[in-house]
Amino acid sequence: MARKLAFDKVLFSAVLLLLALGLLMVYSASVAVSAGDAGFGISRSPFVKQLVAALVGLLAMAVAMALDYRILRRPAVLYAAVGGVLALLVAVLFAPMLNESRRWLFVAGVSIQPSELAKLALVLFLAYQIDRKREDVNQPVALVPCVVLLGVLCVLIVLEPDFGTALLLVAVATFMLFVSGLSWRYLGIAALGSIPAFFFLVLSVPYRRDRLFAFMRPEDDPLDKGFQILQSLIAVGSGGVSGVGLGQSVQKLHFLPLANSDFIFAILCEELGIIGAGLVLLLLGVIGWRGLRAGERAPDAFGRYLAWGITAMILIQALVNVSITLNLVPTTGTPLPLVSYGGSSLVTVLLSCGVLLNVSQHA
Repeated sequence: MARKLAFDKVLFSAVLLLLALGLLMVYSASVAVSAGDAGFGISRSPFVKQLVAALVGLLAMAVAMALDYRILRRPAVLYAAVGGVLALLVAVLFAPMLNESRRWLFVAGVSIQPSELAKLALVLFLAYQIDRKREDVNQPVALVPCVVLLGVLCVLIVLEPDFGTALLLVAVATFMLFVSGLSWRYLGIAALGSIPAFFFLVLSVPYRRDRLFAFMRPEDDPLDKGFQILQSLIAVGSGGVSGVGLGQSVQKLHFLPLANSDFIFAILCEELGIIGAGLVLLLLGVIGWRGLRAGERAPDAFGRYLAWGITAMILIQALVNVSITLNLVPTTGTPLPLVSYGGSSLVTVLLSCGVLLNVSQHA
């Protein structure tokens, strides 16, 4: 009799708890936005949109848990997924401008952010390439396809423009190649070669340059360039140990921009204090622990690097978001996984967690 596969219940529980906490915080942080849109009906409420995205994401997660992850290793499936994401990234460059960027495609009233899908597509492709050529990971024949796809994805995403997501892709790819055995020599050469490009991309674009200077000295321009990060720090500092109470945030009342998305962690700190922030970090830590564990116990190299890549994608993104909130790194549009408002991000992360849970079933 075949053994019934059992998924990682600890990982599953951590994902659901973080999702539930995220929905609660989106509801709380979106009060001011929802009040402003009251005349347009409940369907425009950020909480309702996030709830719908959560249901879609849970369905995607269930499907990913039911299908054997090794299906993703088939070239037809893999290259169809990567090709589809590339097509969407090209198409979005011709989409209407929104918030001075072209990051969203609108289909039948639903917005899709292709750069979110690009994260999972890159992890899949790198896991596939490492699996096929893991004995030759330090040979150009193995590195070229990885570098080419990473470069194409980053160029298309920077053109949107979305510099933060491009940096996240580089970080995830670096981690996956490093744990696969890539030599420090290659990493050092790549780091040295990317420094001039990094500073050119930052300093040549006014708003990125302003963010860098605001990060270094936000108090020099407290009413303009440094306003957002100072309001974030005020929110974090106001929370103390136990917070001011759920729903009682002052900063979300149009003081802190993007309170329900990029800076939702600041509102969480204000309302739930160190206790709430610690709970979020604890749940993320559990996801990281169980994700790395699933990869370590995977039955093949593809599953191992797939699990580790997904785990790195979630944790690096979370680390960047929390660091932005605390002014430890310059501001970028990086959401907090499973918590921040954003349908494409939420569905992609839940789908990725489904794949991760599928790998854990075969451990």
